[in-house]
Amino acid sequence: MAENSPRSLQGPPGSAPDENEFPFGYPTNICEDVPGHKFLCSNCNNILKKALQTLCGHRYCSACLAWILRNNKNAICQKCKEEDPNTLGEESLLAEERAFGDAAINKEISELRVHCVTLGCSWSGIMKDFEEHQSLCEYALIPCHTGCGHVVMRRKLADHLENGCVNNVTVCQQCQCSLATSECQEHSCESNLCKEQKPVQTETASKEKSHSTSSSSKDGCCFSEVGCAFRGSKEKIQEHQNSAVGAHMLLLLQHMRQLQGTLCSKGFSPRPELNLRSAGKSICDLQIPAGLEFSRDPEMDCFSVPSSVPEDESGLQQLMREKVISELENKLHVFENIVAVLNKEVESSNLEIQAFRRQSELDQNVIRGLELKIAELHRCLTQKDAGLSSLHKSLLFSEQASYDGIFLWKITEVARKLQDSVTGRTVSLYSPAFYTAKYGYKVCLRVYLNGDGTGKGTHMSLFFVVMKGDYDALLPWPFRHKVTFMLLDQNNREHIIDAFRPDLTSASFQRPVNDMNVASGCPMFLPLAKLQSPKHGYVREDTLFLKCIIETN
Repeated sequence: MAENSPRSLQGPPGSAPDENEFPFGYPTNICEDVPGHKFLCSNCNNILKKALQTLCGHRYCSACLAWILRNNKNAICQKCKEEDPNTLGEESLLAEERAFGDAAINKEISELRVHCVTLGCSWSGIMKDFEEHQSLCEYALIPCHTGCGHVVMRRKLADHLENGCVNNVTVCQQCQCSLATSECQEHSCESNLCKEQKPVQTETASKEKSHSTSSSSKDGCCFSEVGCAFRGSKEKIQEHQNSAVGAHMLLLLQHMRQLQGTLCSKGFSPRPELNLRSAGKSICDLQIPAGLEFSRDPEMDCFSVPSSVPEDESGLQQLMREKVISELENKLHVFENIVAVLNKEVESSNLEIQAFRRQSELDQNVIRGLELKIAELHRCLTQKDAGLSSLHKSLLFSEQASYDGIFLWKITEVARKLQDSVTGRTVSLYSPAFYTAKYGYKVCLRVYLNGDGTGKGTHMSLFFVVMKGDYDALLPWPFRHKVTFMLLDQNNREHIIDAFRPDLTSASFQRPVNDMNVASGCPMFLPLAKLQSPKHGYVREDTLFLKCIIETN
């Protein structure tokens, strides 16, 4: 019986799909939600079927990749061409040995929620059950296996064969009348030929059978003698037999009805010994010999070997019965072998799963160890960065430091810093430290661009700060040296100069206890109006220069 499985919506042109399966990807319209881009084949744009990943990172259906390699000598990944043709490399070349099965994406796809798109069918489930449903869907349209040309729903196939199939008839050789199998009991012709009706195969069915035999090299289903037209590899046939039990039962029922019609036309009487219901599940595995004849009891719905037959026919029936038993024993032996093989495969799979789990645990341990190493390296890098920052500051300090009591301070971005001083964002600025001698006093300058104390808002204030140094224990205290401030006129015309001598009683000039003493100096060093006047050159290119001279004699 040819099964009606939907084909993929898109595939390589001119390809011949394998029977009973999606040759390429699954159609996207079967998904409950729109599938993500990672689930789509780079060739057919359908949902991946048996996904393979290439070295360039793109995914293909196994059938799509095989088709591309079969029809292109040096195949290049089409996705790589579309994304950036200028970066095509060796990894973009397609080859079977350069692709590997993507188990992760296959597992995700098998769990996608899907539904049947056949009109009238309300089935829904997950992707891994979808193909099995398609082979059993009662609403699927399938061609009649007799070759009559009709396409019917699978659920209505039995009714079509019994009542509407033009090829499912027998012809009386005496009167040449065509009889449906179900009408045999009502036929009135008394000739022996009429009683020995034989099914007539139509010319169309004969041609189809001849064509199928000559053109296909695939194996057929073991139920082909009762009308199943499935053909494929041994693996596909095994999957088909496991999934199409219901369809095979319908075919066996139809075959039994045909036998019933033939036997009834010969006038065989019923016997209850061989009941069709008691056969149960075994009928699904039994291949009925073409020459075996049974009679049917209409009331008990059973088949039996006729009792009122001549002795030679009884002997024939005995031989046929023994043949059936022999076939059943052979099938039982085959099934026992199959179960034994499956048990071995299950045991082998369990061992592989255990090995994979152990390997996974080892990999997890390695990953955790690497994560700890990364964290340790990150801490080391943080410490190194802190050390480099400290060295950088020390380098800048050493470059700007002065050891002769004379210091020139360059202040840039004067306008912005003045505005920050006005708004209170940065009220004052400290200069880098400098020294009166190699092992002398450590001092610095502090400037308020918007003024401080009595000069706030009107003048620029400049102060002198004594800092805590490394050699304070060897120096005389309090600090006694004269300090001179200068604001340099960049036009070299009128420098602003102010000087003072330290107040020896002030805490500002005693030996520092903290990092630096309180600043002391000139709160009204220069009016802001004069600082910003274009007549003077104190600020040029948003830069000014302050100079401090400490008399160390």
